[in-house]
Amino acid sequence: MRNDKKQNDKKQNDRKSAGFVLVRGAREHNLKNVDLDVPRDALVVFSGVSGSGKSSLAFGTLYAEAQRRYLESVAPYARRLMDQVGVPAVDSIDGLPPAIALQQQRGSPNARSSVGSVTTLSSLLRMLYSRAGSYPPGQPMLFAEDFSPNSPQGACPGCHGLGHVFEVTEETMVPDPTLTIRDRAVAAWPPAWHGQNLRDILVSLGHDIDKPWHKLPRKTRDWILYTEEQPTVPVYAGFSPEETRQALASGIEPSYQGTFMGARKYVLHTFATTQSAQMKRRVSRFMRPSLCPQCKGKRLKRESLSVKFAGMDLAEMSALPLQRLVEILRPAVDARMDEERLPAPIDAAAMKASAAAERARRLTAGGAAHDASPDVRRTPNLSEEKRIAAQRIASAVSQRVETLVGLGLGYLSLDRSTPTLSPGELQRLRLATQIRSNLFGVVYVLDEPSAGLHPADAESLYAAFDALKQAGNTLFVVEHDLHLIRRADWLVDVGPDAGEKGGRILYSGPPEGLQDVTASHTARYLFGTAPVARDARAQARVARDYLRLEGIRHNNLHGVDAAFPIGALTTVTGVSGSGKSSLVSHALVDLVSAHLGQEVAREDQGDGEGEGPVSSMRAAGRLAGGQDAIRRLVVVDQKPIGRTPRSNLATYTGLFDDVRKLFASTRAARARRYDAGRFSFNVAKGRCDTCEGEGFVSVEMLFMPSVYAPCPKCHGARYNEATLSILWNGKSIADVLGLTVEAARAFFADQPSIARSLSVLEDIGLGYLRLGQPATELSGGEAQRIKLGTELQRSQRGSTLYVLDEPTTGLHPADVDRLMRQLHALVDARNTVVLVEHDVRVMAQSDWIIDLGPGAGAEGGRIVASGTVETVVANKLSRTAPYLREAWAQRV
Repeated sequence: MRNDKKQNDKKQNDRKSAGFVLVRGAREHNLKNVDLDVPRDALVVFSGVSGSGKSSLAFGTLYAEAQRRYLESVAPYARRLMDQVGVPAVDSIDGLPPAIALQQQRGSPNARSSVGSVTTLSSLLRMLYSRAGSYPPGQPMLFAEDFSPNSPQGACPGCHGLGHVFEVTEETMVPDPTLTIRDRAVAAWPPAWHGQNLRDILVSLGHDIDKPWHKLPRKTRDWILYTEEQPTVPVYAGFSPEETRQALASGIEPSYQGTFMGARKYVLHTFATTQSAQMKRRVSRFMRPSLCPQCKGKRLKRESLSVKFAGMDLAEMSALPLQRLVEILRPAVDARMDEERLPAPIDAAAMKASAAAERARRLTAGGAAHDASPDVRRTPNLSEEKRIAAQRIASAVSQRVETLVGLGLGYLSLDRSTPTLSPGELQRLRLATQIRSNLFGVVYVLDEPSAGLHPADAESLYAAFDALKQAGNTLFVVEHDLHLIRRADWLVDVGPDAGEKGGRILYSGPPEGLQDVTASHTARYLFGTAPVARDARAQARVARDYLRLEGIRHNNLHGVDAAFPIGALTTVTGVSGSGKSSLVSHALVDLVSAHLGQEVAREDQGDGEGEGPVSSMRAAGRLAGGQDAIRRLVVVDQKPIGRTPRSNLATYTGLFDDVRKLFASTRAARARRYDAGRFSFNVAKGRCDTCEGEGFVSVEMLFMPSVYAPCPKCHGARYNEATLSILWNGKSIADVLGLTVEAARAFFADQPSIARSLSVLEDIGLGYLRLGQPATELSGGEAQRIKLGTELQRSQRGSTLYVLDEPTTGLHPADVDRLMRQLHALVDARNTVVLVEHDVRVMAQSDWIIDLGPGAGAEGGRIVASGTVETVVANKLSRTAPYLREAWAQRV
């Protein structure tokens, strides 16, 4: 026995000295006490179906332990200021270097956050203008802060650095002037009691609220809408106008004293002060953005805009695509700032038609361009000190920008706001920062870096990985992309299935060795034994009509016409930044929702927490046919289904309502007069009063990570003892929340409504999730599939347009096939499905493809190919065609 231990210790030491990371007894989440050896200084890919345990191993175990060890070396006081993860459930990890995690994250909802601020490039450009810019005669030098629209020193005083001001007009506040005030002609006023209060106050003030709005005197209408006065008058609730007049004349005691507020004042005050995202969204509908008359949308004060570099002010330079920015700065980098060597940054007429129009479009969604032609005079010879400063700063900017361009992000501009970026774009922005850091001996842990990437763009990502590896670093990548898996130096396949049926290491070694592992789902797709299936269809569906869009103008789309076949599954594709989301998630959704009178909250609107109203993101264009065939719009995005642990799969889908009713219907519950509310952990009468239904308590450890321990009273059950004593088929309500979707389906097999919901969730690959799994633990892809599952539960009446943006994010190819079967079922039920997607297997299963491009940013925004898969495959101009051709050749 002792000899065996010595041999194991020697083998482990040999592996450590050979450059391996050794994991022993990993038990995080669903991991089954696994042991694993993976090499350092290599590209290691973790694969497996969704929920198999890949992220638990890569992030929950390896990264968490690396971060814990690092934080132990940090001063205790500093440790308190850091966001610390818990201690992973693992026996030991040897040979683990320091680690940096680059995870999928949604952009900040703050409209002031931009590509420039995320990459810190804006700070460098501000320094460039401060130290090396050309100042007008007599103007003193400005500091870097004077060039920031987010600081009081630099922000335009007219718009406070936003670039736009908000107008609240009679047209927005009173959409139907034929209505009377009693009939809610002033739509901007609040609903329910507060609105009735304002109408009663008008009666007390002597105004006629029963006359159509357009027949009221102009002076009266203007006072009601725009007055800053706030008179307080007696209010007689429930009295008619005549009764109110009599009561006022007789001095009868009023119901209360009411204070009036004009409609515009109410809108602006509510938008600025409310803590409710829903209320902010509501009042933002009555606000219309327009360019700030002082800065013309450039966000900076006049003195800052007067400083030029290469003939442009800072706002104009920040609006350039990164690829163009490199060209502009090249002469400064070469330290030859002679007038004749500086290129004109952009032709004056072209700038007037593009840059200025672009700013106007961003703020007014297609409004007319204003005259913002830049000063294109070339920068004169600089003093020696300015020349040196320009060279140093421009060189630093150029090196960072070239890294971003190399990662396929050259189409972005520094003023592009982060709410409009995809998680993949944000992750690549952070990856570029790491590439430029020149760190050595670090483990980079990445979460699906190929997400949001067209196959044509992936080559730049592979090159970035090679650069990091050659610099002496290790990459641990959680990934589903088959091309990246094939390029791995080492492959760790986790599974075989999700949840409790996963959590085992099926294979660890070079990718080619996975071919012999029959239990691996990844192997079937990696080695071509799982061909593309068209769900038993030999041919694409023939469209009965088309939903036509004309003159679409949004982001890089300039007058695009598009046609989506009705009653078919359409995939919109193209390289990153080509305009896919602009066409589908913005233009298509905006126009159809407006046609249906249906409001759709979009992800980049920040849930009302950003700086501007939702209407500022609207696309311009029109519906030109087929819209009458659409009666309902459903947008299935990747926004979280909730922001707190109190929201979970069961509550979001609605099936928990039926479960609670079941428990309330038991004999024991009826005897104690327990209603369905008793079985909600959000209601005081049923939940544990110690943890208030959370199931855990937080133990503050000062400079150590906070410890979350099961509640000492309910032991994590979330309910009080009286509620837990009620059983249905032998299980308490807490037991039910602990079931996986798959187990719950069997448990509720004789309950049709509940079983149907669970069946749909399992069919779209969510069988491994627990019913009570908190929303905060779900990925964007899981949240999107829960939303889709919730929609699929409903009875299908047809004529619905479903729009999904990259639904395969976070999905293994096996799960993608399951998802596609559900989407095809929607189309078979006489609905229309439109996807924005990069997965070539999804394209190959589509009825219709719209390919945008040919490039990104200004080089994209056009429809390169449109038609069936065969049509796009044959298109020689399409950058998608070569990759689609490969998948199409594998079809059944």
